[in-house]
This record gives sequence, C-alpha cells and structure tokens, in this order.
Amino acid sequence: MNEITHPDLGALHERMQWYVDQEILSCCVALAMRGTDIVDFRTFGYMDLETRRPLRSDAIFRMYSNTKIVTSVALMMLYEEGRFGLDDPLSGVLPAFRDMRVLRPEARSVNDVEPARSPITLRQILSHSAGLSYGFIEPQSVVDQAYLAAGLNPMTADGMTLASLCDGLAQLPLAYHPGTNWRYSLATDVAARVVEVLSGQRFDDFLKTRILGPLGMVDTDFHVPVEKQDRFVTQYAPVDIFTPMKGGLVKADDPRTGAYSQPKSFLSGGGGLVSTVSDYLTFLKAIVNGGSWEGVRILRDETLALMRSNQLAPGIGVRFPMWEMSSTVFGLGFALKEAAGPDEPATAIGEYHWGGMAGTHTWMAPRAGLTGVCMTQRMPGFWHPFSHDFKRMLYASLGQPA
Repeated sequence: MNEITHPDLGALHERMQWYVDQEILSCCVALAMRGTDIVDFRTFGYMDLETRRPLRSDAIFRMYSNTKIVTSVALMMLYEEGRFGLDDPLSGVLPAFRDMRVLRPEARSVNDVEPARSPITLRQILSHSAGLSYGFIEPQSVVDQAYLAAGLNPMTADGMTLASLCDGLAQLPLAYHPGTNWRYSLATDVAARVVEVLSGQRFDDFLKTRILGPLGMVDTDFHVPVEKQDRFVTQYAPVDIFTPMKGGLVKADDPRTGAYSQPKSFLSGGGGLVSTVSDYLTFLKAIVNGGSWEGVRILRDETLALMRSNQLAPGIGVRFPMWEMSSTVFGLGFALKEAAGPDEPATAIGEYHWGGMAGTHTWMAPRAGLTGVCMTQRMPGFWHPFSHDFKRMLYASLGQPA
C-alpha cells in the first residue's frame, strides 16, 4: 500500500508523530476510509526501537481482540447456513455447558453457587452476556481468581486447545445468570470452538477456506513464518504501565523468538490472529460494503445489520472497571455507540467497533461514511489516549457525511 495524505489531517499526523517522538509508542499506523475508498494512510515510527527501521506499510501486527470480529463473522456465516439459531442453547453444540452453575451475588468462594436460571444461548456467546469471564478484567474477583487457578489463560497455558478451554470453562461457575449482564470474556473463543464443531474443520482451516483465502488475506494467520518475520513489528510495554502518557518502552515480544514465531495448539478466536493493514482493511471493506468485496461475499447485508443491532437486555451496557465506555451496548461481535462523545459529531452515533489489547483499533461510522484504523504494538494499548486522539481528530476533520 502506498501512503496517501489527506490535506485536512495534518494536525492528526503531527499528533501521531508526537506519540512516537515521546516514546509513548514505538510505531503507529493511521488510516481513514470514505466508503471503501482510502483517503488517508500514513505510517509513523519503527519496526523496532533497537534498529529503528522505519515502519513498513506491509508490517505484520498482533491483532489480539480484533480477531473477535473475524470469529464472529465466521460463526454468523454458519448461522446464515441454518446450522444454528441464535437462541439455541450452547449445550446443543457443546454438551459440557449443560446444567451450569452461577455464583451467588455476594459469593466469597467458587463453591457459593446456585443453578443457572436458563441455559447459555449462542446469542449470549456472541454478545458477551453469557456469564463467562476472562480472568484478568477484575483479577481479585471470585470468578477471575477461579479462572486463574484453573489455568484458563490462553496466553500462558501450553498445550491448550479450543476444546480443552471449553471443557475447563464448563466446570466453573458463571459470573451471573445468562443474559442478565455484560462481561468481557472468553466467549469468543467458545464461539471459535462452536465453528469447529458445526463445520467439522479446525478453526484456522475454516478461516482460510471461507474468509482469508477468498478475500486474499495472505498475511493473516495464527503465527508468523520465518520468511515473514522481518515484517513482524516488535511489541513493547511501557516502563510505567499506570501512567499512559509517560514515555519509555521495553521489549515485550520478539518477532523471531516470541509467542508468534511457531504454530500454536490454541487457535484463539478471541485474540490469536496476526495481520497487516492491507489484509485487515480488505476484511473491513467487505463489512462496510454490505458483506462482499471484489466478488467475494462472506455475509448478507441483513446478517450484518443484525450483528450491528443491540443484543443486550434493557438497561445493560458495556462496562469495564478500568475504562469508561458510556452509551455503549453490544451486538453480535461489535460494540455499538448509542450516543456521541463530548468531542464527537452526531454522525458518530451508530458507530460499531472493537480493538486489540496491543493497540489495534478499528471502527466504522455509517452515518459519517467513515472508517478509522489506528494501529500500534504497545501492551497494553487498548483504550489509550493515542487512539482517542486519532478518533477525535478524524471525526473533527472528516466526521460529516461526504
């Protein structure tokens, strides 16, 4: 991809370069799209701070939770084929999730439980309202402590598979009764296992044959082979994790010896993919174009409309203990913005989005006809000021309909 400079985004480019100059970020990609046309694409910073090689336009990024959108689309492809209904019980596909238990409201022990009032449904899996957790969102909570004690951490557990993860999750109590709350969770990894069972394929094979291959996403995978590792961006962590705007970075994952240098047994539907800006943008073009791109259809427009509609019960919204996400609800794989933020135009309403823990943010705003892509490799980089600056400044310059 060649860089493109929009004449109205000079201040945005200066701000992204500032983050690199202050060593808050090692690198950054900023891209804006009108409809399916790229109107701005710039790279900032370095492949790695040790050699200070300029960031390549075909650099490979750890996508982390941007993977969730791909997984949700994969499962909804099977929905379109009539393989399941959204209100079907999860236990119909994964029997281990039958007869689940739920922590009592004031539980102080993993044994303080009661029977679930209703079964987990596939709608709840896709909308993070099933009662599952992640193990790190509230690390002192009873449920997250139980996840950690059981070794249900895909980033550190050797030999884990989607099947073994689901078996482990089914043995633990839910954080709340299905459908009664929202909690970020391993549910999208469960969705990936559902894809495997319903399709009869390994999850990576399904993605390659049904999404990645047809769309020509040649650099998207669950690991980076040796011949591509010179294009794999080094990941860094801040020296002071509690001060987001303080400079100083240390290496957190090496492209040649790190977590993505070899194939894995755990094909994480919640966070396992690596990709390039070009590859992921092709996927996003199919999404904003009603489910098809360059003759390849992955979903029908009405299915995407369903995914972009709120699936949570009245009064339930997206909540993180450490991040403010007011006026946000959840569809089937997408967070949905119900009200514009203080620095956003009214055209931000209806924006659907998600991002990755290391700072790969993507969002689509139908009313503005605008898509934003902002990527770095800082752990953690989700909900960081750099991404808020990018979105605020992009909306300010291009947020009105073309």
